[in-house]
Amino acid sequence: MTYQETLDYLYLRLPMFQRIGPAAYKKDLTNTLALCAHLGNPEQHLRMIHVAGTNGKGSVSHLLAAACQAAGLRTGLYTSPHYKDVRERIRINGQYIPEQQIIDFVADNQEIMEKIEPSFFEVTVAMAFDYFAQEKVDIAIIEVGLGGRLDSTNIITPLLSVITNISYDHQNLLGDTLAAIAGEKAGIIKSDIPVVIGEFQPETAPVFIRKAAEMNARLIFADQHYTVIEQEPKGFSSTVYAVSKDGEELEAPLSVNVAGPYQTKNIATTLQALAVLNQLLTEKAPESPPIAPLPFAAIAAGFAHVRALTGFQGRWQVIGSQPTILCDSAHNEAGLRLAFEQIVAMGFGPAQQHSHTLHIVTGFVNDKEVSKMLPLFPAFARYYFAKADIPRGLDAQLLRGQAATFGLTGDAYTSVVDALEAARRIAAPEDLIVVIGSIFVVAEVIP
Repeated sequence: MTYQETLDYLYLRLPMFQRIGPAAYKKDLTNTLALCAHLGNPEQHLRMIHVAGTNGKGSVSHLLAAACQAAGLRTGLYTSPHYKDVRERIRINGQYIPEQQIIDFVADNQEIMEKIEPSFFEVTVAMAFDYFAQEKVDIAIIEVGLGGRLDSTNIITPLLSVITNISYDHQNLLGDTLAAIAGEKAGIIKSDIPVVIGEFQPETAPVFIRKAAEMNARLIFADQHYTVIEQEPKGFSSTVYAVSKDGEELEAPLSVNVAGPYQTKNIATTLQALAVLNQLLTEKAPESPPIAPLPFAAIAAGFAHVRALTGFQGRWQVIGSQPTILCDSAHNEAGLRLAFEQIVAMGFGPAQQHSHTLHIVTGFVNDKEVSKMLPLFPAFARYYFAKADIPRGLDAQLLRGQAATFGLTGDAYTSVVDALEAARRIAAPEDLIVVIGSIFVVAEVIP
C-alpha cells in the first residue's frame, strides 16, 4: 500500500475517537496488550514518563521532552490527538515518524489487526512503542489519551508518573464528579513508582493519597514545592521566576516559549517532575546505559525553545498579526474559563470594546455539553460559528441558536476557514481574533 492507502485503511477500518467520539473508546487494555505481545513487548525495553490530567498534560509532555532533548537525550514523544497529520502523535527529537515506518507497521501487522479489531488509538500506541524501541530512544514521554486507568498507554511501567490537574471533561466516560474523574486518572499510579500531582485540590487529593498509599508510590504535589510567577505577563510569551519550597529562586529567570493562563502551573509541574527524575537518575540508573541527571542549563534551554524542539502547537499559538490571531485548544470548562480570563486581562474586555474588539471563531463536537461551555464565553465579543470538518462536528446554525440563548451573537459559516476569513475582513488591525472551542476547530487553521 502507498502511504495514503495505509491512512485510508487505518481511518476507515479502525474506530477513531477523533472522528466518531465515545463509540471508539475501548474500556479495556486487552487489545493493546495483545498488539504489544505480538511485537515482542517493546514497551518493556523503554524508559518512560507517563503523563495524565484533564488540562495541561500536552504542555507538560512537550516541556519534559524539550528539557530531555536539550540535555542531549534521544527523546521519544507520544501525544494525541493530532491536528493535521497522524505522524504528529509519534516523534523522536521533534521529528515525525517516517511515512514508510507507518506503511511497514500496518503491512507487517495487518493480520493481527484484522483479527482483534483494535481502535485507531490502540494501534498508534503500539506503533509508538515499537518505533521508540527500534530507534533505541534514551527516554520516551507518553501522554495519556483519555482518563488513565483504562487508557491504552497504561500498560507501561514508567520511571515516573505525572498527573497535571483534574477538571470536568468526558464525564460520560470518566464520571460526573471530580473525585470520580481523579479515580480514573489515578489508575496510572504504579507500584513503587513515584507520582507527581500538579495541584493539590481538596476534592481530588484524597483520591491520589489513597491510591499512592495502596501502591506504595511516593506522592509529591508540585504546587507544594514550586511556585512559578510570570515576571511581566504579556499574553503571548513568558519569562517566569520559579521558587522552590525552601524559598530560593532557581538559578535564573526562565524564558518559556509557551504562554497562556495555565502555563505557570504546567511549568511548576514539569520542574517538579524533572526534580524527581533527576533524583531517580542520581540514586541509580534504572536501566543500562545510564542517563546523567539533567542540568539546569539544559532545562532552561529546553523551555526556551520548546516549540522548535518538539513541534508544540495549537495551544495559545499566534498565527497572524494586524489583527492578532490567537489559536487555543481549550475545550472544557476549566480551560475555557482560564483562557477568557487571560484575554480580558490582556485588555479585551467590556470597558475596551469600543477601541479594541474581540472576535471569536468557535465550534464544538456534537457530544460536548455545550450548555456548560457557552456561559463561559464573553457576551461582548463578536462571534463566528463554524462546524469542524469531522463527522462529530456540531452544526454551525444549531450552535448559533444555542449561543443566542446565552447572549452570544454572530453569524454561522459552513467551514472554520470561512469563519476565520470573515473575521479577518471585519476586524481592525488592533483587534484580537481568537479561534477556540475544539481541538478540531483549531486544527483547520493552524499552519
